[in-house]
Amino acid sequence: MKNFSWKLAAVIVVVLAAIVYILPTVDMAINEKKEPTLWPKKKINLGLDLQGGMHLVLEVDTEKAVESTIERVAQELRSSLKKERIGNVALDIIEKTRISIKIKGEDHIKKFEKLFDEEFTNLRMLSKTTENDELSMMMDIPDQEADSIKKWAADQALETIRNRVDEFGVSEPDIRRQGEKRILIQLPGIEDTKRAKALIGKTALLEFKLLDEANDPVEAEKSQKTPLGSELLYQTKEDPETRRVIKTPYLVKKRSLLTGAYLTDAKVEIDQQYSESYVSITFDKKGARIFKRITGENVKKRLAIVLDDKLYSAPVIQEEIPGGEARITGNFTDEEARDLAIILRAGALPAPVNILEERTVGPSLGKDSINKGKSSVYIGGVLVLLFMIIYYRGAGMIADVALALNILLIAAGLAGFQATLTLPGIAGIILTIGMAVDANVLIFERIREELNIGKTPHAAVNAGYDRATLTILDANVTTLIAATVLFQFGTGPVKGFAVTLSMGVLSSLFTSLILTRLIFDYLLLHRKVKTLSI
Repeated sequence: MKNFSWKLAAVIVVVLAAIVYILPTVDMAINEKKEPTLWPKKKINLGLDLQGGMHLVLEVDTEKAVESTIERVAQELRSSLKKERIGNVALDIIEKTRISIKIKGEDHIKKFEKLFDEEFTNLRMLSKTTENDELSMMMDIPDQEADSIKKWAADQALETIRNRVDEFGVSEPDIRRQGEKRILIQLPGIEDTKRAKALIGKTALLEFKLLDEANDPVEAEKSQKTPLGSELLYQTKEDPETRRVIKTPYLVKKRSLLTGAYLTDAKVEIDQQYSESYVSITFDKKGARIFKRITGENVKKRLAIVLDDKLYSAPVIQEEIPGGEARITGNFTDEEARDLAIILRAGALPAPVNILEERTVGPSLGKDSINKGKSSVYIGGVLVLLFMIIYYRGAGMIADVALALNILLIAAGLAGFQATLTLPGIAGIILTIGMAVDANVLIFERIREELNIGKTPHAAVNAGYDRATLTILDANVTTLIAATVLFQFGTGPVKGFAVTLSMGVLSSLFTSLILTRLIFDYLLLHRKVKTLSI
């Protein structure tokens, strides 16, 4: 009786919890709501193959991260040479991976060697020659550090993309690493795939640079030659009346005075005078100090705001700007301004990403998959229910009750743990239907054997469960181990199968060893049944 009491309590608690967790999903299906309104407001999330969406495989160009580091180190080296007043210097970047430097004069060489040994210990010296008071040196980044930069770039790209997708508002995205530098992205329910790709793939490197106002950008565009230390960038604007795109060339100094690395916030605001959207950006304390110094030293000069080598605006600095706030204008639509604010808040990608694979699943195809999955569950379930009733009669009906609860527990588990149901996941549920009654078959056959040797119904049930329990546990635990391995190392669809299979194994153990035993004990101990229909 004590065993009966705790089993009854356990079954009641589990069934009530399952009903509570499945109600929001049922309410959504019946009333065609997009979000659950009933507590606990958790629903079964559908995977990409069931509700449609976008599948992307990106590759991070980690070599670019190493090249960017070389450029940054070269810039730091130039600044240090200028600060230490080391002249007669020729510094170049060779093949984007090495730094070449030539210095004339014994005094300058000694100062440089001291600077190199004290402040640039992270650089590897490839070659060094000194002839006629001229030093020639070739440097690069050590292999171990280059590998660390590549790994950091891939990790940072994953985190940045995840932040962007979260702010974009996609429910249950699947974003993970594949190999060393690939990123798998699945965005269920996404409809505007073009906008999503632009948001995910944009590098979003924000830079503030001075214009080269000493040279003519039109002449540089015609001659295809830019002055040393400058580059040709374009500002693109669309005429609202003619819808013609106008590209205006600007000569911009290559040196970046400030980057978006110091941003703390970016938000969309409306210019009341022109009724246009713009992006207001805020720097941290260090960035605010740098911005104040830049604007103070360059009053009446034009400061270009550049994002991914595209010039958005180049206002004239009227006065020193304290406070660390600026604005980016560019005739944005509300949606363009929102997307720009999202990628600026999420941060720039440390290296460009390339799309290797792209698949889009339409909602209609997903709905068709759901309908076919439902049909499979219904047909498979009905056939199993009929077989159990025909072959095991009354005991088969007990197994059918356990099977119905088993499916309810799987659905509640998917909702409760916010797992994603995929098409392979539906296959896992169908497989579980067969596996769930398999445990009952083992128990029922043992009970039959005990009844055939003349034991009473109560003694036969006790012996049947005692002898079959260890076998059932062995079979289900090994299946659970295999499902765990699938979940750990599999991709999206395989994980979906592993999730439903694992939940099915656990729920079938509960229903076959506890629920069915509870029903048998109720019939034999409380209803005083003398014979078993098995």
